Amino acid sequence: MNWHGKTVGYALSGSHCTFAEVMPQIQRFIDLGAKVVPIVSNTIMTTDTRFGTSENWQKQLKDITGNDIISTIVEAEPLGPSKLLDVVVIAPCTGNTTSKLANAQTDSAVLMAAKAQMRNQKPVVLAISTNDGLGLNAANIAKLINAKNIYFVPFGQDNPYQKPNSLVARMELIVEACEAAIEGKQLQPMVIERFNYV
Repeated sequence: MNWHGKTVGYALSGSHCTFAEVMPQIQRFIDLGAKVVPIVSNTIMTTDTRFGTSENWQKQLKDITGNDIISTIVEAEPLGPSKLLDVVVIAPCTGNTTSKLANAQTDSAVLMAAKAQMRNQKPVVLAISTNDGLGLNAANIAKLINAKNIYFVPFGQDNPYQKPNSLVARMELIVEACEAAIEGKQLQPMVIERFNYV
């Protein structure tokens, strides 16, 4: 796909352990010619963890994309009327964000961006990273799989023996999943083996 002239809304929710894995995927969109608008949940703006500081992640997002970060509902709301975005990808998409999206709750910039995109009947792509994907959140994931204009980056169990309910997307397939979604298709196979186990 030719990404020149396309605008990606790249949203991150608070799976801090996954940020280092998704930053190169944002760079891939830029390298392919897309414009990337960074959108973040409140936790990224306010929380330092052992995986990095809020200030560092914000700086990386600005440096890679060259754009200001959308971090509030007020900033995200115009994305609907402007019809600016060709695709919104939420990567990582936490269990909390998955649950709220499945139940039509809008309490963050990330969820407002998704709502705005769905209003325009354009694709939203989810790269899940949740410890309860096969627990209580399984019902929400199933609901979203059946929702119109919502697609998934292929995902699987990342640690089935120590965390049997945990599901994580294969982040290196984000661009390919978005390409398929723009064409109205789910990248297949959707449920995959996340890592090889002996």
